[in-house]
Amino acid sequence: MQLQQEKYYKRRVNSAYITSVISITLVLFTMGFLGLLVIHAKTLSNYIKENIGFEVIMKPGVKEAETVHLQKQMDTRPYVKSTKYITKKEAIHRLKKALGADFVDFLGDADNPLLPSIDVRFNASWANNDSIRKIEQNILTNPSVKEVYYQKSLVQLINNNLNKISVFLLGLSLLLLAIAIALINNTIRLSIYSRRFIIKSMQLVGATKGFIRRPFVFRGMLHGMYSAFFALVLLSIFIVVARENIPELALLESNDLIAGLYLFVLLLGMAMSGFSTRFAVNRFLSKNTDKLYF
Repeated sequence: MQLQQEKYYKRRVNSAYITSVISITLVLFTMGFLGLLVIHAKTLSNYIKENIGFEVIMKPGVKEAETVHLQKQMDTRPYVKSTKYITKKEAIHRLKKALGADFVDFLGDADNPLLPSIDVRFNASWANNDSIRKIEQNILTNPSVKEVYYQKSLVQLINNNLNKISVFLLGLSLLLLAIAIALINNTIRLSIYSRRFIIKSMQLVGATKGFIRRPFVFRGMLHGMYSAFFALVLLSIFIVVARENIPELALLESNDLIAGLYLFVLLLGMAMSGFSTRFAVNRFLSKNTDKLYF
């Protein structure tokens, strides 16, 4: 009879731990999925910003050597990601592609009214109207520059939309993190609940709180690590499937950021499981014996 009770008790404990691991795995997978969204959104934001730029249009009669010298100077600036020298011939070719050959065939090379320019692309942190305005003023001090052209309204619109998306993702991340903490905490409390009498018995025979907590916290962190491992396996499968169906995602992915996300999920699983286990054990250690039945 006693052997059957021990087997029944062990099955209940094992079932509670398995349920705990599955629940924590699903929560960590959800957090990892959100982390992927944040990473891709950040990379996409930088990609869009780094395609924001302007054209530095040179004055008529400026020699090519002066234009190339200005281009090399701009390449050394911290706000510049890349530059490209657009000759008069390339400018007319671009115009043909934009408007059609019929509109510009009447222009010969000698009568080409277009001016050479430098196409500038900025680093993401500088791609906003305030920074671009300061850069514009600085460039216009060069006597070889006629004007600087960029679409101010488009730059403002892009930055406003990206800021709204960032705020939304931040709010969603904080909300899901709070939900994840609550779910993991409740799950671990239920798994510790099945061993509340053992905890109290150890305390009654003189074991210190630290001695009682230690194995529970260690096992909780171990289960958190298992859960994180299973969550990362699911996340890896999702990434592989997404890459096969949407090849363009490879352009937005950063192996360093994804590796950081994996490490974050692993540490989050272990830390949250360990702290939640500690709080759950402390709760039963501070309870009176007669209240353990309720």
